Amino acid sequence: MTKATNLSAQEWKEKGNEEFNKGNWSEALSCYTNALKLTTEDNADKAVYHKNRAATYLKQGEYKKAIKDCDEALKICPNDPKALFRRCQALEALERFEEAYRDARYIISVDPGNKAIQPVVARLHEIVQERHRESSRVSAKVTQMMDIAFDMTRDSEQRQTAMNNLLVLARERAGAELMFKEGVVNKITKSLKLEKNEEIITIGIRIMAELCTDNISRTESILKDIGVPWCLEMINSKISERVNAGQYYLQTILNAYSGMDNKPDTKPNKELCDKYNKEIDTILSCLLYSVTSRTISGLCRDAIIELIIRNIHYTALSWAERLVDLRGLQRLMEVASELEEYKYESAMDITASTRTVTSVCLARIYENMYYDAAKEKFRSAIDEFINDKLLTPDTESTVRVVVAITTLLLGPLDVGNTIIAKQGILEMILVMASTDDVLQQKVACECIVAAASKKDKATAIINQGVNILKKLYNSKDDSIKVRALVGLCKLGSSGGTDATIRPFADGATKKLAEACRRFLINPKKQKDMRRWAVEGLSYLTFDAEVKEKLIEDNEAIQAMIELARTGDQSAVYGVVTTLVNLCNAYDKQEIIPEMLELAKFAKHHIPEEHELDDIDFVNKRLISLAKAGVTTALVSLSKTDSQNSKELIARVFNAICSQQDVRGIIVQQGAAKALLPLALDGTDKGKKQASQALARLGITINPEVAFPGQRIMEVVRPFVNLLKPECSAFENFEALMALCNLAGVNDSVRKRILKEGGFQKVEAYMYEDHDMLKRAATQVINNLMMCEDTIKYYESENDRVKYLVILCEDEDIDTSMAAAGALAMLTSVSKAACIKIFDSKDWLESLRFLLANPNPALQHRGVTIVSNMVRSTKDVATRLIETDVMEILMALTKSDTVDNQRIKELAAGALEAAAEWKLIRSSDEGQTSRNTDNLDNVE
Repeated sequence: MTKATNLSAQEWKEKGNEEFNKGNWSEALSCYTNALKLTTEDNADKAVYHKNRAATYLKQGEYKKAIKDCDEALKICPNDPKALFRRCQALEALERFEEAYRDARYIISVDPGNKAIQPVVARLHEIVQERHRESSRVSAKVTQMMDIAFDMTRDSEQRQTAMNNLLVLARERAGAELMFKEGVVNKITKSLKLEKNEEIITIGIRIMAELCTDNISRTESILKDIGVPWCLEMINSKISERVNAGQYYLQTILNAYSGMDNKPDTKPNKELCDKYNKEIDTILSCLLYSVTSRTISGLCRDAIIELIIRNIHYTALSWAERLVDLRGLQRLMEVASELEEYKYESAMDITASTRTVTSVCLARIYENMYYDAAKEKFRSAIDEFINDKLLTPDTESTVRVVVAITTLLLGPLDVGNTIIAKQGILEMILVMASTDDVLQQKVACECIVAAASKKDKATAIINQGVNILKKLYNSKDDSIKVRALVGLCKLGSSGGTDATIRPFADGATKKLAEACRRFLINPKKQKDMRRWAVEGLSYLTFDAEVKEKLIEDNEAIQAMIELARTGDQSAVYGVVTTLVNLCNAYDKQEIIPEMLELAKFAKHHIPEEHELDDIDFVNKRLISLAKAGVTTALVSLSKTDSQNSKELIARVFNAICSQQDVRGIIVQQGAAKALLPLALDGTDKGKKQASQALARLGITINPEVAFPGQRIMEVVRPFVNLLKPECSAFENFEALMALCNLAGVNDSVRKRILKEGGFQKVEAYMYEDHDMLKRAATQVINNLMMCEDTIKYYESENDRVKYLVILCEDEDIDTSMAAAGALAMLTSVSKAACIKIFDSKDWLESLRFLLANPNPALQHRGVTIVSNMVRSTKDVATRLIETDVMEILMALTKSDTVDNQRIKELAAGALEAAAEWKLIRSSDEGQTSRNTDNLDNVE
């Protein structure tokens, strides 16, 4: 046999054709590419290789690559019908209908009798005509709305309505193009300078974003005209809707230059990023320099930092090291040290969320410092900032340093702990806590609380800080008292869920919880204090008795949910951690019996779970939280950029979704929309938790209700991602159940499942020893069989049909039903599959098992399979006639015990088909002649 490496171009093409006909697109693609590599001259053979590779790209949905190959083929062989036809198909798939129609018309002109292209021409003609009519309508509408929107003499309400209409038109391809040609960019920039109506300004920014969406040429032109400063001017506002619009616009520009989109799992296009590296760097640099601007609002500052978080990661635009080189860390630390208490001309405007957002940004940058030299550069920049601040030994400088350290401890904790360990820093914090100055006490207290996060790395703070915290807890100032309370709560929770470790005297934990509750539910207290109260509870709720008391306190639960609904980023950690504890949604250490005995023998401490953490108590808490409206709180909190917080939110979602009775409430309150981004972006555990929560919703509730519109397509990937060996059998099972329901919706969803690699992953579970997994996987395949693309998997060279035949006799009745159902659908459309049934040595026993089965549903499937086989080919019918299958069919038509009339009709139909074949073994006559009109075959 010829070695693959020594094949000629023609042999590679033939091998590619074999793989193509089997449905192995990747292998076919590789073969055609190898053929092209070996062909240097532009000849007819090279054109064929390009055409065949284009056909493969079409099958894979790679339409732009298919067009490129067709273009190459047409350079060599102009007017080639197959190349034109494939380019036409690709152009139509990309909704470039006018160009597709051009190619279809050309095929007709060179081959008027071609029947394959005629329906395509008719369809495209209708689309193009409709688009022309629509374009005329849109053109008139654009002109009319622009006349009203930019006429400053008109009423503000009229102009706002016109602007809203322009926004809708900008979302359509034709509308965006017409508006751009009519000079809408210039009109918007001029009018917004004079505009007083903030809603009109916001709509104008959104229109600009729509014009840039997925259109690099318009983006370049617009940015050349208006520049980045205009974008920064637009985002600078104290009105959140305008800030959000400005943030979205800047992200849209970055997406256009990088090939990303707004989906959570988006990845940049390397070619685009290299081409527009200068433009991307300019935008991100401008954003970075704006972070410390004294003229922007706090909301604007938060939005800019969020943009940096979203784009600097190595999975996005990989700009973190560049940020460090541009002294971006010093700028962010400047923001991190800002305090609302110091208000003067050069102070920055900040929000309650600014420091939290900054800590997330610092953590995200540190994640990208993946080698030692980069980590060292990061630490050096932080050291430089702190040393510079401490050169001025005034109170303000020391307060700012401690605030910045606290922010670090909320972000890259290792760096924060390293700073605290430096000589003099800890002593400075403890001295500040001992003063009578309320601001210094507050700042020091916050730092002690943050440093106590990792007990093993902050022993000195815990040893020296506990007495200070107790002293501060007696302060008359509530803002000091609540912070000290959180510190004490943190120390009180050091035993975690272990009921045998109690650092404080009996009853002390409950007293602390009661103190937190008072701060939480008191309407007169500031939101800041309520946030600290929840953070205190986040530590105390490791105690099962505190959990039970809190869940029964409806007032406290509602206060916590209300705090979460505000979307305050600084409240995320406290609320979510408390909820995780209430739901017992944390990782539990598995205790192996042998290790337990060994620990007892060695007199080691053995963790014990409290009886109030038994499953019945946990389930009751989950239902109470769901009914209290916790989903709305989670939806608000899920907008965080912190990956750890996202994981905690996903854990809570998954826990409450485990309760079937409340899944309807959870869906109504918007869980699916919030869960999708969590399932696609975050930590591995977080993504898994969110995917399982979505699967649980998809099992119980009609997928079209649970995941309306495009969402039903987007949930496919999270479900498929749960079909991995590292996921538990239960996670696999729930994913299969959800996919089964999805596959029953429509063909578009089934095709999406196949596109995401779902078929191969589902199929693997059909071979499992686990009955429930095998059954669920077979049921998914049964539903997928309604898609013609699935049929191809069974018609290619493999044992898939053979295995379905074997599964028809499975001991589990549901597995048998699903396998027989799949086989019935398969044989109804595929003659090849009918022939493949004979590959199983036990095919006859399986058919007898089905035909004589006492279960009417299973018997019905069996008769359908046999009927399909008899009608398929003479050879198949003849092989069946040689057995006792015909006698069984005859008996079924006359049986008094068969109540299902359809079974009798199918059996009679199969006998009639056998009679029509006359049961004579056919010669090779009647070979199907090649259809010269077929443009789909590879050459």
